[in-house]
Amino acid sequence: MAKNIEQILEMQKKFFRSGITRDIEFRMEMLEKLYTAVKDYEDRIADALKADLGKSDHESFMCETGMVLSEITYMKKHLKKFAANQKVKTSIMQFPAKCYKKPMPRGNVLIMSPWNYPFLLTMAPLANAIAAGNTVVLKPSAYAAATSALLEEMISDIFSEDYVSVITGGREENQALLNQKFDLIFFTGSQKVGKEVLRRAAEHLTPAILELGGKSPCIVDSSAKIKMAARRIVFGKFLNCGQTCVAPDYILCDKEIKYELISEIRKQVKLQYGLIPTENPKYGKMISEKHFDRVLSLIDAEKVVLGGNANREKLKIAPTVMYDVNWDDPVMQEEIFGPVLPILTYDKFEDIFTMLENKPHPLALYLFSQDKKHIREVLDKISCGGSCINDTIMHLATSEMGFGGIGESGMGSYHGKEGFDAFSHSKKVLEKKGFPDLPMRYQPYKILHKPLLNQFLK
Repeated sequence: MAKNIEQILEMQKKFFRSGITRDIEFRMEMLEKLYTAVKDYEDRIADALKADLGKSDHESFMCETGMVLSEITYMKKHLKKFAANQKVKTSIMQFPAKCYKKPMPRGNVLIMSPWNYPFLLTMAPLANAIAAGNTVVLKPSAYAAATSALLEEMISDIFSEDYVSVITGGREENQALLNQKFDLIFFTGSQKVGKEVLRRAAEHLTPAILELGGKSPCIVDSSAKIKMAARRIVFGKFLNCGQTCVAPDYILCDKEIKYELISEIRKQVKLQYGLIPTENPKYGKMISEKHFDRVLSLIDAEKVVLGGNANREKLKIAPTVMYDVNWDDPVMQEEIFGPVLPILTYDKFEDIFTMLENKPHPLALYLFSQDKKHIREVLDKISCGGSCINDTIMHLATSEMGFGGIGESGMGSYHGKEGFDAFSHSKKVLEKKGFPDLPMRYQPYKILHKPLLNQFLK
């Protein structure tokens, strides 16, 4: 396998050196081929996502296929503008000259994607990488076996191996890939694996973009519209059976509205998932038995106020709400990544800043409030990858805003223009004429030159 990976990478390096991928029309053609393939494979993509994660056709399109199509369309629409030279102001000292930034492809890039959104989180960065003019090696997660196999078939059907290639497999293949020298590594996954990817990238001085996760808080204050908050929290938390990196990990709410909020969450779970969610064919499942057991181990039966039951045969855990949780409970020691929602409370709104100030920067932060002062304070004082006010996870659903973490939740961002930039290098260029050639920068320096130079540098 290692030898095969080396051969593929050498082929891609040769292809990149040919200069073909730098051509804008070539990039547009490849994006069009990618778009057409996604449309042609749409039903099979839905089948694969159902096999891996129990996703319904509607959820597959809404959260994966549709978003990929949207990202490709956005890149096609804006590619020529993104790839154009960007003029910048030129100092009079450089006259006559011009300065500009020239977007350049990184070269040979590696995209390592996770299992929770295996199609979206492979294909969206691929669209960005193609638009930026790179060759790409894709490494989908072995846990999402059906989607991984489909990706391999689809990509080999539309692209030559020396341009875009898919490497399937598990840890052995991951290690073999990380042994190679790429021009950029783009990784989405857990913090634990992200640390290893970054360490291995450092051995080759390879830049890396890490899209990780963490415990994303959802704050609900006393001014919030509780029914709306409950509806949107239930949607964001239990989508994909809680296996979403930006899902609300826990609720931090005003103690005065806790019972009202729990009551409305109960109603919303029933409305959205039915009386027995584990029997609902449109409610997702855990990716594996190992993950199923890990999430179950975080549930404290004595603190469950909703759900808590599971179906091992179907790998489904019911939407579960836990109350009277404290910061020392096991469920608060790691990212849950499953359909378990702990609720913590605060006495005064100011307390939340003390509670969160020493916590790792989350990938997302959500606030339900009608209080403008509270909204401003949270946005000003708490660092996170991205935020929604009076909603959850929907900040991802636009190519106009980049997506990424900060600190422990990741580094770098992508989507839209930021995705193009992530897979590009902005080369700074000064183009200068041969005449005139000001003498003040050359030796021998003269007393007269310093005041003249001072004027030019102002």
